[in-house]
Amino acid sequence: MRKIVIAGNWKMYKTQREASEFLQKFLPELEQTPEEREVILCAPFTDLGVMSKSLHGSRVQLGAQNVHWEDEGAYTGEISGFMLLEIGVRYVIVGHSERRQYFGETDETVNLRLKAVQRHGLTPILCVGESKQQRDAGETERIISTQLQKDLVDIDQQNLIIAYEPIWAIGTGDTCEAMEANRVIGVIRSQLQNRDVSIQYGGSVKPNLIDELMAQPEIDGVLVGGASLDPAGFARIVNYK
Repeated sequence: MRKIVIAGNWKMYKTQREASEFLQKFLPELEQTPEEREVILCAPFTDLGVMSKSLHGSRVQLGAQNVHWEDEGAYTGEISGFMLLEIGVRYVIVGHSERRQYFGETDETVNLRLKAVQRHGLTPILCVGESKQQRDAGETERIISTQLQKDLVDIDQQNLIIAYEPIWAIGTGDTCEAMEANRVIGVIRSQLQNRDVSIQYGGSVKPNLIDELMAQPEIDGVLVGGASLDPAGFARIVNYK
């Protein structure tokens, strides 16, 4: 059965103090949130320790924004699955377009990171999506199909979340129309061995758009960037109608 997953990706925002202040305002907003909705906050590495303590026993699960494929080694600046497990992380974003665009992430390294996440018993949130140039050229389906074929080699689809994030809609204010997001997510689902994988939409998700997005039959949740930084706005998204 497909699970509803609402995840916030804070990217490189919020100090530990700011994260604690956010949770003080955000957590009380979840008292009426339906139990079947999984709520995740994917925070910077420096925030994870303090947030783990604050979130203990709450409705919110802790997520990281990346992980290295090795368990230890001479990989300056990287974080291992053991390190994330130790502080209570349950989910890890893998292959976000910003990692692919700015930090040389490839489908091959995405696959290695996915394997590492699953090896440690964590759940990966795999991001796929096309650029504006690729969309304008009519290559959306081909690009996403190629990403899935390479990224999911030897990956357990029983322990996986996928986020469709059209690159042209991330941080731009441009949101993919709900029906189009639903269509592309349907295309993604048709290529999976496990059709019950939860598939999110991500890309300039705003509180005023969430009800329409979540009314679509193929959309199982959202991966929220900027709007997840505001406790009231993110609470509205989590508590969509």
